[in-house]
Amino acid sequence: MNSFRCFLMAKTDIFLLEMKKIFLFFICVPFCAKANDNCATVHHIPYKEMTLVEVINMGLCRNPQTAAAYANLQSARYTKNSAHSYYLPSVSGHVGGGRDHTQHEDWNYNASLSASYLIFDFGKRESDFAETLSTYRAAGFDYDETIQNFIYSIVGAYYALLNADADVKSAQSALTVAQTAKDMANKKYKSGAVAKADVYQADTNLASSKLSLERAKNNREIAKGTLLNTLSFPASDEIIIKDMPASFGGDAENENIDELIKIASKQRPDMLKAKSQTNAAWHRRNSAFLKRLPSISVNGGVEVVDKTVGGMFDNMSAKTHGNFGFSVSMPIFTGFLNYYNARSANAYYESAKYTEQSISNNAMMDVFTAYQNYKTARTVLKQSESLLRSATESERVMAGMYKVGRATMLDWQQSQSDLIDARNQNNSAKYDLFIKRAAVALAIGDIKSGLKDNK
Repeated sequence: MNSFRCFLMAKTDIFLLEMKKIFLFFICVPFCAKANDNCATVHHIPYKEMTLVEVINMGLCRNPQTAAAYANLQSARYTKNSAHSYYLPSVSGHVGGGRDHTQHEDWNYNASLSASYLIFDFGKRESDFAETLSTYRAAGFDYDETIQNFIYSIVGAYYALLNADADVKSAQSALTVAQTAKDMANKKYKSGAVAKADVYQADTNLASSKLSLERAKNNREIAKGTLLNTLSFPASDEIIIKDMPASFGGDAENENIDELIKIASKQRPDMLKAKSQTNAAWHRRNSAFLKRLPSISVNGGVEVVDKTVGGMFDNMSAKTHGNFGFSVSMPIFTGFLNYYNARSANAYYESAKYTEQSISNNAMMDVFTAYQNYKTARTVLKQSESLLRSATESERVMAGMYKVGRATMLDWQQSQSDLIDARNQNNSAKYDLFIKRAAVALAIGDIKSGLKDNK
């Protein structure tokens, strides 16, 4: 009865684990059905505007790392399924024939069928099955972790490209202002309102703006190539991605650090994997100890023997033998094999416990760091927005003052430089906030929460 109860509980755990993975899959990739069925074999990315979720779907479809993790999960699942044999009888058959030429006897034919079933082994069977189940659960959490880490890498590359796009637009806007300044300086010089030095300064600023634009375009190409490479496409392809809503990162998204840590302890994949591995190590140690105890089995069989020359297994000459009984077996001396295996399994269990503790400590620090970085990123975004408003107004005022002769070209260029810096800082702060929020979601093992507004 205990064996059946353990088997039933294990089946229940397997069902719950499978349902969790199905739920995680449909949450993380809610639009998977819309993806191109041939996304794994296409050579170039579709030329259309893509959202973050669509880019993630494309990456998950093509990524070899997540595919390898899934193959490892399948391997663990089949190993776990093979452990069901512990609860089933073993049956074997044999058919043979032979003849003793020295005695000139007739041919001897025989066929046999035997079966045995383990009744009691002090719980070793349950420990072996529990170990394979825990190993399977650990493989499942490893698969979850691989997917979440890959999604996070896409998130970072996606926002880096958006940031690079925004920097290109800022550089183009700065180039327009620099061209306007040059035209105005030329006009004022021809009218005798300013010295030739203003024209030279305007030319220098215009050349610098062109150089900044080329650098921004180069950075954009690198960011684009990084994203395409993450999606397993050629870096020379083109990709169009959708910008994110400006309302992202509001005050309502604040979370208590203690609550985040509680969430991480319940669903962060690496912590759950370490816990499952520790559990598997405990059952492995228990099984190694139980190998030194006796086991009881029932067995039986039937054999048919025929020694006639007229026909094989003739009903008149064939003899049938049957047997049924039970056996008790216990290792007495194995050359210290079981002893050292038990010691090794105990050391492995101790190592797994310390590894789990280390992973838990690192995870809590990851949550704390990601949370603090996110709070800082929100503050930096607000400050950069304030700086951008101030720099925009300052540049506008300085342009008007230069036009009426109340400011120098150097003053205007300084305000233009401040505006460019303010725009770049705002771009960086805006998209860094997206990444920092995704980092919090990754730290607590719930990357889907970082994607809920990015459809």
